[in-house]
Amino acid sequence: MTQVMGAPAGAGFRPGLADLVERIRPRARQQADPQTIAQQVADVLAQMEPSPDLLTEAERAGSPEGYSRHTLHTEETFSLSAVVWRPGQVTEIHDHLVWCSFMVLQGTETETLYGIDGDRLVEIGERQRPAGSVSGAAPPDDIHRVHNTGDTVAITLHVYGTDLSNGTSVRRTYQQEPEDSPHNATGR
Repeated sequence: MTQVMGAPAGAGFRPGLADLVERIRPRARQQADPQTIAQQVADVLAQMEPSPDLLTEAERAGSPEGYSRHTLHTEETFSLSAVVWRPGQVTEIHDHLVWCSFMVLQGTETETLYGIDGDRLVEIGERQRPAGSVSGAAPPDDIHRVHNTGDTVAITLHVYGTDLSNGTSVRRTYQQEPEDSPHNATGR
């Protein structure tokens, strides 16, 4: 993954970002369970319908070296990041430290969902998410892998329930071992 922090030099303005932050802020600051907050923030994304134009043309092109994350906003209770996925780019299987809401702004992403059965990592489903799809999740039910299985660049907007200016929301990554392995879920 390529990590890009903040706005590019001279960008100064991202259309719709200030309004989006203002609408998310009261939901992210409320005292509620993480799944409720994730769903309410997902509802804001669906209502606001942010555009890929939050990113510059160069940012929207992505990187051949791996999916790229562009941090758009951070504060104590939440962070906004846009992720650009060229065809074939994929994350590791992972889970998160905090709630997350996201929206597919462009293209299609495939999300593979996993669960733990005893000491085994098991695939429990797969979702194709086209542009406009919105979702929210919170630990512990958030083990997944995201993959651009399409033939065009995909862009997703993520809202995480913490300040990620100096880090990531990933709690742990998992290795998927063959079904006959006695221990196929490992945290790193």
